[in-house]
Amino acid sequence: MSKDNKSGGKAATDPSAKDTHYANLRRAHRDAKRERGEIPTPQPQKRRRGAEDWKPPALAPDQVYLYGLHTVRAALDNPERKKIKLFTTQNALTRLEIDVETLGIPFEIVSPHEIDKVLGPEAIHQGVMLETRPLPVRRLEALKDSPLLLVLDQVTDPHNVGAIMRSAVAFNAGAVITTQRHSPTESGVLAKSASGALELIPYIQITNLADALGELHKLGFSTIGLDSEGPAPLEGTFSGDKVALVLGSEGKGLRQKTRETVNALARLDMPGAIKSLNVSNAAAIALYAARLYLKP
Repeated sequence: MSKDNKSGGKAATDPSAKDTHYANLRRAHRDAKRERGEIPTPQPQKRRRGAEDWKPPALAPDQVYLYGLHTVRAALDNPERKKIKLFTTQNALTRLEIDVETLGIPFEIVSPHEIDKVLGPEAIHQGVMLETRPLPVRRLEALKDSPLLLVLDQVTDPHNVGAIMRSAVAFNAGAVITTQRHSPTESGVLAKSASGALELIPYIQITNLADALGELHKLGFSTIGLDSEGPAPLEGTFSGDKVALVLGSEGKGLRQKTRETVNALARLDMPGAIKSLNVSNAAAIALYAARLYLKP
């Protein structure tokens, strides 16, 4: 027995290296499930300290910080995304599985604490942060050939909007359209919640929702507003060959002007004791129903 073992040290055959390997595999599997929204994110107050002392750095209007392995990898793969600089821990760089020789932008190996100072102690950044410019602005007229759109009437929570974007991508919607006021702008929180979907679907912010709905009508879209007291079930309300689903805010639902502007109001019939759903859940169900209708 070695001297280390006599004094309580580790033997050459100590299983800690194997344990560390399997711990890393479990962590990677858990992170992947969390990125896909299959398991919840830990509550920030249980994860990090110092949130009350952190102050966000001042950002330029064209400066966006994205974070999280899946989010950053999707942004790096998006040719329309203007990338400025990658900040990553050595471990995260390995897990990103990218070739730094062909990255094409500056990158810096940093500690998790250095990323915390930019994003705050509550951000689950997984050791990677990407400085970028916002995605190019899209116009409604560019969506005339898409048969399915999703319109949000002042949905304010970026986590909800991110989840909605994932569903919109899953059901091959052409865009998520929302208002400039009372809606989240492109940000790290939105992108992390969307888990890569922000890079895969246009996120269009318009000034006046009623005017935008009128423009969609001219482009041939049938607009359907989701309302818990709608006069008919959603599945019996579809018409035409292009559909724009309109969902209201988390608390107030559709605004009166929006209700007056859409072609039809419809409800999601729920036979159970609960008669209302989170807006992101309602969006997923409505997108599924619309896809069934549009299916050739």
